[in-house]
Amino acid sequence: MKRVVLANDHGAVEVGKEISEHLRSRGYEVKHLGVFSADSVDYPDMAAQACGEYLSGGYEFGIVCCGTGIGISISANKIDGIRCALPQNVFAAKMARSHNNANFIAFGGRIDYPEPIIDMLDAFIDSKFEEGRHAKRVDKIMSLEGGTC
Repeated sequence: MKRVVLANDHGAVEVGKEISEHLRSRGYEVKHLGVFSADSVDYPDMAAQACGEYLSGGYEFGIVCCGTGIGISISANKIDGIRCALPQNVFAAKMARSHNNANFIAFGGRIDYPEPIIDMLDAFIDSKFEEGRHAKRVDKIMSLEGGTC
């Protein structure tokens, strides 16, 4: 069975629930790390938990959500091996996978997106990395880890 890890903070409880249910309907096993209430938590902690779980192996990709998606995606991208995209529409979600080989996707629970989150998620899932010229670019992205300018 395909596996996904999902984590959200208090600003994205409903989005996390919606995403989890949708993934299950698509045949995914979802490890939903929470949170499940409006009690405040720190999004860097949720990103770290999700990324750590993903890096332990066996997951197709990961999803992180906070109020805007910004803080949790920045946090995820600080972790070696993670390429987390924060798409603004279906096209960007597709490109995140096909051109950037993103292994995480982020959403904001308080954002009024022009297209449904589920449509963006499906575009991400249904896209495959095109490799070719994009592989060289992804390698360059990954070579920046732990570096300085």
